[in-house]
Amino acid sequence: MEFFDKLGESLITAGKDVSQRAKDVSEIAKLRLDIKAKEDYVAKQYVALGQAYYENHKDEEGLEEAEQMFLIREALEEISRMRAELQKLRGTSECGNCGAQMPEGAVFCSSCGARLDGMYED
Repeated sequence: MEFFDKLGESLITAGKDVSQRAKDVSEIAKLRLDIKAKEDYVAKQYVALGQAYYENHKDEEGLEEAEQMFLIREALEEISRMRAELQKLRGTSECGNCGAQMPEGAVFCSSCGARLDGMYED
């Protein structure tokens, strides 16, 4: 009988060990996800901070970051050019008020109702 009692205790102990290990693995996975989420949040804050710095200082001269400012300005101009080319190929224009895409020749924005620029000269 003693043999079965010891076997039962061993099985109970082993079950508790397995249960604790599963709990530990679950907690590790959760912590890893939480760490990744916080790292992503920090990265987004860095981007927002950099964008705010750029917007506040883009016209200043003599900055240590002048080369990066120039490269950003150049890239933004190229993006603008490519978007205009894309609109031309699609036959659309962008509402200056809300940014919605409208068919070429539309007089008013169907999204916000604003009069589209350049349609009529007063």
